[in-house]
Amino acid sequence: MKKTFWSLLVVAILSALVLTACGGGGGASITRVDPPADYASKTSPAADAAAGQTIYTQNCTSCHGDAGLGDGPAGAALDPVPGNLQTAAKEASDAYLFWIISEGGAAASRSASMAAYKGVLSEADIWNVIAYIKTLK
Repeated sequence: MKKTFWSLLVVAILSALVLTACGGGGGASITRVDPPADYASKTSPAADAAAGQTIYTQNCTSCHGDAGLGDGPAGAALDPVPGNLQTAAKEASDAYLFWIISEGGAAASRSASMAAYKGVLSEADIWNVIAYIKTLK
């Protein structure tokens, strides 16, 4: 009986470690921090999703993939893998998305592999990308 208990305990611990290493969270929601004050009040103006698609294709597809699932060819080599933008568009505020695209992942204690696009893209371009991301299904 004692041997069986310890065997089961070892199997349970190893299973937990394997699931953790493989991202076994199964689509669990991401905890997002609030954007800083200078971003928190940003709201989306009228934006052009078609223009955003062009910008997304040029700057985001290689990591986030065509459908925004985080499965782009360059993203496969990253650890952690790029975020699922379809989920982010549903769960995160516009201000949060604008902040992450502007300042990069490290600004929100997320992956430093997510580049900062402030200074690369205009505010209008970032809003257009957000408008496009919201169309992904």
